[in-house]
Amino acid sequence: MSRFVRLFGVLGILLGAAPLAAHAQEGHTSEAFTAAQPGSHVASEREIDIMHHLADKHTFEYPCLSPSYICEIPLPQFAPVKVGSMLIDFSPTKHLMYVLLASLLIGLIFILSAGAIDRAHKQGKPAKGFAGAMEATALYIRQEVILPNVGHHGEGFVPYLLTVFFFILACNLLGLVPWGAAATGNIAITGALALMAFVVIEIAGMRSLGFKGYMGTIFFLPPGLPTILKPIILLIMTPIEIIGKLAKPFALAVRLFANMTAGHALVLALIGLTFTFGSLTVGIASSLMATAIMLLEVFVAFLQAFVFTLLTAVFIGLMREAH
Repeated sequence: MSRFVRLFGVLGILLGAAPLAAHAQEGHTSEAFTAAQPGSHVASEREIDIMHHLADKHTFEYPCLSPSYICEIPLPQFAPVKVGSMLIDFSPTKHLMYVLLASLLIGLIFILSAGAIDRAHKQGKPAKGFAGAMEATALYIRQEVILPNVGHHGEGFVPYLLTVFFFILACNLLGLVPWGAAATGNIAITGALALMAFVVIEIAGMRSLGFKGYMGTIFFLPPGLPTILKPIILLIMTPIEIIGKLAKPFALAVRLFANMTAGHALVLALIGLTFTFGSLTVGIASSLMATAIMLLEVFVAFLQAFVFTLLTAVFIGLMREAH
């Protein structure tokens, strides 16, 4: 039975569940189902394993031939910087490394694809292969997602929104690579993306509507309202308008974070069933289900990048046409 447990442990590693498999092989999990009942010590360890895999940390993981099939490189740590009453740690973390890796990959891919597309166009031919796929994807996002939703004179928003789409997509896909990590599974990173979207949305409204028009999106008064009702409407509507402005980036951040975290947690939980039950049948079933979830995660990686870009474009268009 232990051979079968190890077999599905290796499959779990290939699916990105290395910490669970490692702890199981070291004897930290039980083969008995009763040991995983609520309140047991083993169940709490398994929960810690899942969180250990999902959480950010000051080490970078890579595959190796150690008993756990995983090794860690400690990242440099700096002394926290005091800003007022707060201490801010600027030390690099695992998720930051994957943000930088995603940025580097996107930069290289776009530079190489642009060169290939330019050479093909000079020859009077359409781009083929990967460069052609990149051109088709960028054109689709520009023509069908960004420009129709941003509205007239929306070309200036195309570079930003295309960058957002491909950056989120790269971060999502890196999280599906064995021993990788999805930086978008960190609320701080999705929050930063949402904050950037909020700034772009509001500045777009200021530029399009002017100061008076933009303030009308905060202090809203319907036309033709009797004077006696104006202070009452302002008192009611102003907090609602402010909450509405803040709810948009909040929804963007939480949606992306929750979707990327939930899929990985589900895969880890399914792989963990193999070690909980110590059964060949359960091992095969849980591995098949985990594989199906991983395939679904590929679709979700594209979908969430598309949804974030689409909603940002929609919010920009709504703000620019506040009337």
